Amino acid sequence: MAFTAADVKTLREMTGVGMLDCKKALAETDGDMDKAVELLREKGLAAAQKKAGRIAAEGMAYAEVFSDGAALVEVNAETDFVAKNDQFIEFVKDVCYVVGKWGPVDMDTLMTLPYRKTGLTVQQMLQEKVLVIGENIKIRRFVRYDSGVSVAYNHMNGRIGVLLNMEVSAGLEQNEKVLELGKDLAMQIAAMNPAFLDKADVSQDTLDKEKEIQLAMMANDPKMAAKPDKVKEGIVMGKLGKYYEENCLMQQAFVKENKVSVEKHVAAVAKEVGGSIQIKGFYRFERGEGLEKKEENFAEEIAKQLGQA
Repeated sequence: MAFTAADVKTLREMTGVGMLDCKKALAETDGDMDKAVELLREKGLAAAQKKAGRIAAEGMAYAEVFSDGAALVEVNAETDFVAKNDQFIEFVKDVCYVVGKWGPVDMDTLMTLPYRKTGLTVQQMLQEKVLVIGENIKIRRFVRYDSGVSVAYNHMNGRIGVLLNMEVSAGLEQNEKVLELGKDLAMQIAAMNPAFLDKADVSQDTLDKEKEIQLAMMANDPKMAAKPDKVKEGIVMGKLGKYYEENCLMQQAFVKENKVSVEKHVAAVAKEVGGSIQIKGFYRFERGEGLEKKEENFAEEIAKQLGQA
């Protein structure tokens, strides 16, 4: 029995399994749709897709620097228990390696790339891990730097991953002081969670909104409301300076020496090593941030199973 592209699409919609696996299943079953569904279930692919409906908000953020590039990934699982599983941790690190080595431009590309030492693609290995581990697993996001000096920092067993990128003078790439600076700043990013690299990166819209908030706060404060507009404007400008210090990495107080800003500390280290150091950017992934977590009510779950709810 022959089959068409429309049949492949239908099978994909029925099972949620990838297009290529659907095509293979139809070829193996001579286009018999029911047998193809059965075959995919036997292979475990449909089961893997069924698990994909579950909320995966636990997991691990992980950063590492490789010879081909530096990468940061977040991979999610359903439970904290699985997130501590050695197989899961190995999978996260291997995905990070693939991103660092090949530099995929998007998630679809990443899924087609060769997984480390197996002959499988990342997509195929992901499906295998879902079946073996028994939980929905999702590669949520990734970033990569392929030039400059990158420093990776991983905090609290994958709760937070940070990747910092610097541009330094020739010969300073492996300088101990430069790498120490990178690690210190990556740790600061993990702890302080700056929204911007530098005050120059803050948009005018963001500043206008902050100014609006500060003026509204003064209008609601009996002690401030009667002050002249010029005085209020001066106070707001001072508040914006505080906003930079709290939200911009380069303007934050350096955590190890809070009497100087990060900007001044970077300049001091550059002077000490006799070259230039420019912080080009950073990424910070916190596991599960922005994801809705499934809240389980144990008593309700038992009642459902007993038919009482």
